Amino acid sequence: MSSKTKIVVLHRKEVVLSAVFLGFVILIIVLLLAVFGPGKHSGADGTDTAEALDAAYIPGVYTSSIELNSNTFDVQVTVDQNKITDISLVNLSESTTAMYPLMEPALEDLASQIYTSQSFDNITYSDDNKYTSMLLLDAIETAVEKARK
Repeated sequence: MSSKTKIVVLHRKEVVLSAVFLGFVILIIVLLLAVFGPGKHSGADGTDTAEALDAAYIPGVYTSSIELNSNTFDVQVTVDQNKITDISLVNLSESTTAMYPLMEPALEDLASQIYTSQSFDNITYSDDNKYTSMLLLDAIETAVEKARK
């Protein structure tokens, strides 16, 4: 066995440039892992994907139409990720308001109950506007179903 000694000559400039290049490569890998690696990812709307998975609704404004005696109007429901924030009647003509005066008070009563409970369970309404409330509640549920994931 013959062992020959080999001498390797390294120039300081080459060693420093190689170390700097290696440092940049490691930095780029760490940044790529931080951006694209496992963990939270940002969605298209700027929210975190992990946060969006916990969300009950897709934020937005959703409508459901109601037709009474050839008069059509909409129930508009606004939701954010976790709750119902607004319920209102839109495209309600004056003639419909005059023909169905309990429509707006019934909606306000239902909306206040839904805001506090964020649920359609145990919603109460008076016998005076039972059918109006049932009609509105059905339209609200239809609009909220459009918002659910």
